[in-house]
Amino acid sequence: MDEEEIEKAVIAYLKKKGFKQTELAFQEEQQHTKNSSSNSANSQTDPDIAKHILSVTEPENIPAQYQEGYSKLRSWTYSSLDLYKHELLRVLYPVFIHCFMDLVAKGHIQEARNFFNSFREDHEMMHLRDLQKLEGVLSPSHLQEMEFAHCLRQSKVNIKICQYSYDLLLQYLHKSESIIILGIINEHINFQVSPGQPSSISDDAEVVTLVGSGQDAANLINQKEIHWGLLEDSLEERLEKAGGLLSDSEKAEGETKEGDLEENKKRSVDGGKQGASLKKLKKDKMVGATGKAARTEVTTVSVAPRVKPELALPVMPTEVEHSILEDLRNRVQLSGVALPSISFYTFINTHNSLNCSSISHDGSLVAGGFSDSSLKVWDMAKLGQQIGNLSATLQGESDLAPSEHLLGENSGRRPYTLFQGHSGPIYSATFSPFGDYLLSSSSDSTIRLWSTKLNANLVCYKGHNYPVWDVQFSPAGHYFASASHDRTARIWSMDRIQPLRIMAGHLSDVDCVQWHANCNYIATGSSDKTVRLWDVQSGECVRIFIGHRSMVLSLAMSPDGRYMASGDEDGTIMMWDLSSGRCVTPLMGHNTCVWTLAFSCEGSLLASGSADCCVKLWDVTASTKVPKTEENKTGNTNRLRSLKTLPTKCTPVYTLQFSRRNLLFAAGVLSKGV
Repeated sequence: MDEEEIEKAVIAYLKKKGFKQTELAFQEEQQHTKNSSSNSANSQTDPDIAKHILSVTEPENIPAQYQEGYSKLRSWTYSSLDLYKHELLRVLYPVFIHCFMDLVAKGHIQEARNFFNSFREDHEMMHLRDLQKLEGVLSPSHLQEMEFAHCLRQSKVNIKICQYSYDLLLQYLHKSESIIILGIINEHINFQVSPGQPSSISDDAEVVTLVGSGQDAANLINQKEIHWGLLEDSLEERLEKAGGLLSDSEKAEGETKEGDLEENKKRSVDGGKQGASLKKLKKDKMVGATGKAARTEVTTVSVAPRVKPELALPVMPTEVEHSILEDLRNRVQLSGVALPSISFYTFINTHNSLNCSSISHDGSLVAGGFSDSSLKVWDMAKLGQQIGNLSATLQGESDLAPSEHLLGENSGRRPYTLFQGHSGPIYSATFSPFGDYLLSSSSDSTIRLWSTKLNANLVCYKGHNYPVWDVQFSPAGHYFASASHDRTARIWSMDRIQPLRIMAGHLSDVDCVQWHANCNYIATGSSDKTVRLWDVQSGECVRIFIGHRSMVLSLAMSPDGRYMASGDEDGTIMMWDLSSGRCVTPLMGHNTCVWTLAFSCEGSLLASGSADCCVKLWDVTASTKVPKTEENKTGNTNRLRSLKTLPTKCTPVYTLQFSRRNLLFAAGVLSKGV
């Protein structure tokens, strides 16, 4: 085979692989080789190139080509200068997954598994969820059937990289003889080269888009118009028009009364805490005299626009309306100098079986969903009374601990109401806005509606085909949304057993769902690392939020409907502007999963709860008032000020819930004995 035939074979192969960008460079290199060989008296045909071309076409050598090509790229990357190494390492993951999928597509299943297991440890820290999904790819047909793998095969990865790092990579690729690696990089990676110094390691969330919709497609969707304002003729609006808002001194007095009520609950529990084996009520009053005096300085939040409801909302009972209006009149205005009082409910002796918890809006009911498919609801008023009475009865009895009476059957009473009906672990529970209903979702693919007044199961909703990870009531009640392993979210109403809308578009599990304040939109967080906003009337996706590096576990909407917060598995929280689809600011403070988020009722504070056993309070007002010139800068400054960190006693935080009077309720499970 002469040189011209070799050149034709190489170019034909490159064209077949779609490697157009390096065709010209290859031709120039071949021309340089020709000129060099013509000046040499002993020039001869390079047998290595011919051998390389022939080896590419031999199927039995394909697995070795992938193994060797990736191994060399990996070794070169890890031996690069530290200044550029973290940028070059970004290339390894997409090359790794496409080498694996190429081997599967060509039928080399065993070699693909060996390759996958040999190098997976390099990527487990950042991409564990993705690797767990790809483990299920065991045949070429799986690449087509699994939407996650199919999308990776069809789309490109966007990687931002500085000019010098890009030049170093090109030099290596031209010197290496791995045409397979060249083909993968050309076909599946889109480099966004920027001048100047390399980006910092902390920028990885913004410079690498591995899964989810491409930024271009997201930008197109994010141009759609949305109406993020509040509903017309809401109770808050009617109260403002009627001039029914109380003065700051009256609000402070209302908070004091509410705080006293909680303190009484705490005392009743403490009085019999030796018998309180399932729960303890924890109170941490954080507002001092200086905080109360500073309430007069609270900045007025800009008025949100008013929109009409797209759903037919239920009529609110008169007694419920009066109760809510009373709470609104006694609402405490919070700010960076006036922090909320917090009541923390701790589950103990759950034997690692508690999966979720929920608290009613007034804190009177607490629910827990367990792995044994049971749902338990505690009435805090009755529990406090029962513990107090039991403690008084057992005074002077030294042979029997109060806890044994509380948990044992000899007492004849359980401290909770047991709801049974699911056939699998319960993953989510949520109270209706008025506390009269409770929803639960399970691995048995169903959602159940329970009556807290009748203590009975009313409806079983079937529609999802796989476990349902989350379910949430709408702010107006009656409607609810669910998120499932089947990659869809669904809108339901209490009076129909079939879903009203199905939202499909995520590439992986939909892990969490949250309603907008005006009930016209829902937000979904997914394992594909994106958050989407959906129009409940049309079922269309109207916003895609890209920026998280790991699965999104929690969502919260601001009371005025303008902002949304999302928390992920890595501990990052992002604040989004719904109107533009842009990230206002990232919050870096937690070091592991953010399981719950909650805005205060006036939207000035954000509370976050994490598996790191902390509750954090953030100043939202300060972050949303950043000048536009600063917003346009691509700095890494965390502009959302952390006001306070409240550590628990080895208790990961499962749930956060602000009452209508702005008291913060929290719940979690004691992870180990103390």
